[in-house]
Amino acid sequence: MNKGTAKAITVNMSFSVPFRSYLFNSTLKLLPIDLTCPLNKKFIFFMPFIISPIHTSPLTHLHCSTETHSPLSPPLYICKSMDHIKQIQSQAIQRGLTPDTHFYSKLIAFCCTNESGNMEYARHLFDTILEPNVFMWNNLIKGYSRINCPTFAVSSYIEMLEKNAKPDHYTYPFLLKGLKYDSVLVCGKEIHAHICKFGFGTDMFVQNSLINMYSLCGQIDIARGIFEMSSKTDVITWNAMISGYNRSKKVVESRELFYAMEEKRVSPTSVTLVSVLSACTKLKDLDTVKRVNQYIKDHKIEANLILDNALIDAYSACGQMDVAFGIFRSTKIKDVISWTTIVKGFVNLGEVDLARKYFDQMPDRDFISWTAMIDGYLRLNRFKDVLMLFREMQSAEIKPDGFTVVSILTACAHLGALEIGEWIEVYSEKNKIKNDVYVGNALIDMYCKCGNVEKAVKVFNKMPRKDKFSWTAMIVGFAVNGRGSEALEKLSEMLSVSITPDEITYIGVLCACTHTGMVDEGRELFSSMTTWHGIEPSVAHYGCMVDLLGRAGHLKEAYEVIKNMPMKPNTAIWGALLGACRVHKDVEMAEMAAKHLVKLEPENGAVYVLLCKLYADCNSLEKLREVRKMMVEMGIKKSPGCSLIEINGGVHEFVAGDRGHPQSEEIYSKLEKITEDLRIAGTSYISDSQHRTLYISGPALLAAEQDGDTFPLSSTCSQHSPVALHNAPVPVCAPCPRAAQFMAPLGTVVQMPMHPIDQ
Repeated sequence: MNKGTAKAITVNMSFSVPFRSYLFNSTLKLLPIDLTCPLNKKFIFFMPFIISPIHTSPLTHLHCSTETHSPLSPPLYICKSMDHIKQIQSQAIQRGLTPDTHFYSKLIAFCCTNESGNMEYARHLFDTILEPNVFMWNNLIKGYSRINCPTFAVSSYIEMLEKNAKPDHYTYPFLLKGLKYDSVLVCGKEIHAHICKFGFGTDMFVQNSLINMYSLCGQIDIARGIFEMSSKTDVITWNAMISGYNRSKKVVESRELFYAMEEKRVSPTSVTLVSVLSACTKLKDLDTVKRVNQYIKDHKIEANLILDNALIDAYSACGQMDVAFGIFRSTKIKDVISWTTIVKGFVNLGEVDLARKYFDQMPDRDFISWTAMIDGYLRLNRFKDVLMLFREMQSAEIKPDGFTVVSILTACAHLGALEIGEWIEVYSEKNKIKNDVYVGNALIDMYCKCGNVEKAVKVFNKMPRKDKFSWTAMIVGFAVNGRGSEALEKLSEMLSVSITPDEITYIGVLCACTHTGMVDEGRELFSSMTTWHGIEPSVAHYGCMVDLLGRAGHLKEAYEVIKNMPMKPNTAIWGALLGACRVHKDVEMAEMAAKHLVKLEPENGAVYVLLCKLYADCNSLEKLREVRKMMVEMGIKKSPGCSLIEINGGVHEFVAGDRGHPQSEEIYSKLEKITEDLRIAGTSYISDSQHRTLYISGPALLAAEQDGDTFPLSSTCSQHSPVALHNAPVPVCAPCPRAAQFMAPLGTVVQMPMHPIDQ
């Protein structure tokens, strides 16, 4: 009995064998009936006719019968809850009446098919019947399928066969509908064999259920075979097959089946059209979307919210936001899916501000809506907006899912927001957000880009499942943090567990060789890409080799690599060579590389800046003046440097020379004090001509950019607040560590200041 019922009367019962088997020779709590209740008044009126000790009407086939076998039917039909059902049975027991089998069939059917039904109660009732008929068995199986208990449904079917109850064409659709992926693999084909044995293999409803079952477990070819054996006259059969192809991500076949359906002159339903539009959304097939939309208009298909949302989604996926928005505006009823689809459509077009406008107008938002908007900011590298929107999501008390967490961690990785990233990890564990391989990979990437490789290793080691992206993220993480040997060791581990590396993996290991000067290892890995794994080097791999050889001083070999490339070198290739020429002061080759760069990007100021610095290093003052004059005439300016600093969980962005920060005065005041402290300590913070590149990993307090004799501050400084810039390792020029040596004893700063240089 339910806990919420009124006072109950407890009496000892002693009825016939069927009742004793149900009651287990115990007591039963009886519910008093309130005669003021309309249901109970009607119940009392029918009571003399409902249950009679001498009522023994024969039971016939009940599936399609319209004959009323008992006056019990009217009150059962108006029952809305289990309490009503229990009241009826309690009255029968209280009056000492013996219900017939038809009465029990109705009770069991209600418990099994009604949303408020109780399967445990249904099973107790079922067990009181000595010889249950196929109608009762079918309802029991249907009930277990309804509550997603396929194991009980299958065991009931087996019990049915053991008791010599012959299944009918209703049994198998109920049974197959409840099967999930695992249970299909275990017993799906055995049930199919039983279907053929009992002669239901050609039944249309059974065939539809089989198609659904096989497509659910990915055996879409078997499903298609059953479809081909069907009569193909019923639209539900076509719907089952099209949905099966969609579920198996074979959307091209879904579209082709829709065309074949038209040729067979089978009229599609709204379910068919939604499935086809879903396939067109993934294919971005605008022609078929228009064709479906025209069919809806020509045949006056009744509009419904699901179909309207499918149309909006299909048109927006095809870039037709004007049409999609027109349908959206004309739709009388809109739900959160309608609004989210519009937001995603504008996000896909890159119109994030417009997407935000409609996002803010949404009457209700779910986590999918928030994730769509966050993803829009992420695509345009508006990482600060990502974090700000996530804070709003937290304020709205919307729990994120794994996709949201991955987006937030990606933003943290690009901003170097280590503290926020660490908080996200703790938050995910505390709120039991699914920590799958995608979240794990995002955590590894975030920790590596923030310079905390040790935590990345811990995340990697704790992951229950690792894919090739997990290994690649770890390899790239070691590489960008200057730990080349560990990157190569991780590659060996990856190969030992039979994970095949891909193009990105090889970019990572080649970068590792570049940062640690392992030229021979880099050459060997570059050659093994094709011979070991059949990976043809891309322009990115050639760029890594040019960078590796150039940094090591093998400029001629680097140039030979460029000349022998099977594709045209891009700006990254020539930029790597130009940067290496500057380090090794090869003016002639630098000028050649610069000419190629200018042809590709004539307005790229970085090329001219590198040339200027090279000429300054080599004391070629005449050429230096020529390049600077050319820059002035062409109106080319060097892009200002930018730094992102995390302070107490907040991210601050600075541009060289920028005074827009609210604490700008304090920042520049602090810089002047540091400069004065350096002067007193006996050094002037002036760049020497020997531009040695040092790789500094770990947090940083200051970031400054040298341009001539100016040193604009690109960060903030406080005596009381911890400040960190986590994107590491950062290439810095030689004077920065030298200045830090003088600043540390003064107590002005406690961490390494960094001066980013061009590479």
